Amino acid sequence: MNTTSTPFRVLVCGTNFGRFYAEAAHRRPGYQLAGLLSRGSAASRAYAQRLGVPHYTDTGDLPAGIDAACVAVSSSISGGRGTDLARALMDRGIHVLQEHPVHLTELTDNLTHARRRGVQYRLNTHYPHVAPVRDFVDAARRLVAQQQPLFVDAATPVHLMHPLVDILGRALGTLRPWRFADPAPLPAEIGPQPFRSLHGMLAGVPLTLRVHHQLDPSDRDNHALHWHRISLGTEGGVLTLADTHGPVLWSPRLHVGRDADRRFVLDGPGTGRLGLGTTAVVGTTGTFRTVFSDLWPQAVGGALDGLRDAVEQDGDALRAGQYDLAVCRIWTDLAARLGPPEIVRPATPRPLALSDVFPAPRQARTDAHRAETDRADAHRAETDRAGDPERTRGPAGAAPYTPSAEFFDLVAAEHTATASAPAVAALLADADLSTGPVVDIGAGTGLVTEAVARARPDAEILACEPAVGMRAVLTSRVFSDPDLRSRVTVTADAAPDLDLPDRMSVVLLCGVLGHLDADARARLWRRVNRRLAPGGLVIVELMQFEEPLTLPDTRLATATAGRHRYEWSFGAAPDDAEDGVLLLHSTWRVYRDDAPEAEREVHDSYRWAPIGLKEVVAESGMTARALPTRPGAPPLAVLTRAPDAPHTPAPVTTSIHR
Repeated sequence: MNTTSTPFRVLVCGTNFGRFYAEAAHRRPGYQLAGLLSRGSAASRAYAQRLGVPHYTDTGDLPAGIDAACVAVSSSISGGRGTDLARALMDRGIHVLQEHPVHLTELTDNLTHARRRGVQYRLNTHYPHVAPVRDFVDAARRLVAQQQPLFVDAATPVHLMHPLVDILGRALGTLRPWRFADPAPLPAEIGPQPFRSLHGMLAGVPLTLRVHHQLDPSDRDNHALHWHRISLGTEGGVLTLADTHGPVLWSPRLHVGRDADRRFVLDGPGTGRLGLGTTAVVGTTGTFRTVFSDLWPQAVGGALDGLRDAVEQDGDALRAGQYDLAVCRIWTDLAARLGPPEIVRPATPRPLALSDVFPAPRQARTDAHRAETDRADAHRAETDRAGDPERTRGPAGAAPYTPSAEFFDLVAAEHTATASAPAVAALLADADLSTGPVVDIGAGTGLVTEAVARARPDAEILACEPAVGMRAVLTSRVFSDPDLRSRVTVTADAAPDLDLPDRMSVVLLCGVLGHLDADARARLWRRVNRRLAPGGLVIVELMQFEEPLTLPDTRLATATAGRHRYEWSFGAAPDDAEDGVLLLHSTWRVYRDDAPEAEREVHDSYRWAPIGLKEVVAESGMTARALPTRPGAPPLAVLTRAPDAPHTPAPVTTSIHR
């Protein structure tokens, strides 16, 4: 994006989808929203007033000095006059970014018109600029540079088929050659079908396309059964865009060697790749609110950057638009083969929350510990491997989590990204953080701290972590990011007697409470209750151990880095020295290449007092609500003080922490 001091002045035409264009031009550095153009409704005028920009109803009233216009008004293919408006703006020497869809003939004429007027014209299919789609496209280009694509499987609602073609062209690096067969006819006796399927090739890659071929003309988006879904396969694995708004998935190819008797070879040399995760989730998902507030305006900003770059390069609009014309031709071909969609006018749907589909059931004990990969990596070393220099144990009295802190993120990062981070980010999206900092007690290596900072750029965060090894990673994470460095304060404090601010808007207790006995928890709750601001939130994450049990030592995770393979084993047993307490054991083994023997082992253990959410509610005196997270993840809940609960203000002091 150009970063010169002269702002690029942008007019936005239309205030329905145009609001996302207006927000992009209003917020994005290097741009200035020059005004809104609409038919003049009261809502449009009020919106212009709120943004502090002029409102126009006629292109003849526009002042000089407007660089570009975003035409977010329907074109003739959707029954609107967007294309006429785009050409009128080009006649005034204004560059144009027009929202899709546009008929192939109109697109050709618009590009030709732009060439004649000496201006730039771009068609914006929008969705290729949405951040998760960009991540998928970038990963796809890296993938196809290494291995030949074997197939593409794609699905889309019919009204987003044009952007889908654009996404596929960008992911594969080209569109040619393409060829499609007609969809198979539907047997009349099976009744109406929401999807039509066809086969063909795009960029020479076999393509299966499934289209939700129903449309409510008055409300297209709200009645799509799903949005873009794409899988790109190579011999090495399958890259998947699960939804237009994320996440992206990587699933390595399953391949197991066989011995002379045709049995799977599961151990020993040559089996290192069995440690690959079956599917990795890349990126996080947010709420629909964040789609509208962040993802879509950011996507429009990316399209604006492309138009501005074209203006600065001063190229031939028609020549530059050849790719867009090819995308439009393919879309037109597909639409003709599929025929008109079925017109439907369904009732208002009832979207379901994750908790409706995956209520928080009591997980089987054999699976309960498998999900505890973010906070249960390690604590004090307990096994003396005297006389074996290749084995490592923590020194006597080592702080919890210190011996194996170096390995923590190898498995915790994935759990945090797929479970606690999205749930916490969604919860905090609308939380009032003006009453005090977010306090992350037992912040570990800062994975959740970082997720909170990303979700709320306005949050001040106090991250407390007593373990030296974990705190070293936390501090490194904070110092390596200028944004975190400006907002996150790291302390070595430990619960329950840590220094707390006089007021706190949010308290995080992820994987912490079981390290404290009942007396220590009671003391912590008293102090938190005194300092939690009215309306404040306490987020707790627990293990699924609600009573002492025995878990055999089991290998739970494998990760690779360079020539090393890391294996994590975990087990638990009741503590013989203390009733009602578990001793949890972690072992990390480090292998080089496919060597059958570990070149290093690190052992850790720590105590955990099993505790469930009902006990947390009783001890804290608060009201709890379970937060939705992925199946099998540790229980996550938000605690709030009841409206009629007594609140004892903390004394005001002049110090930052008390």
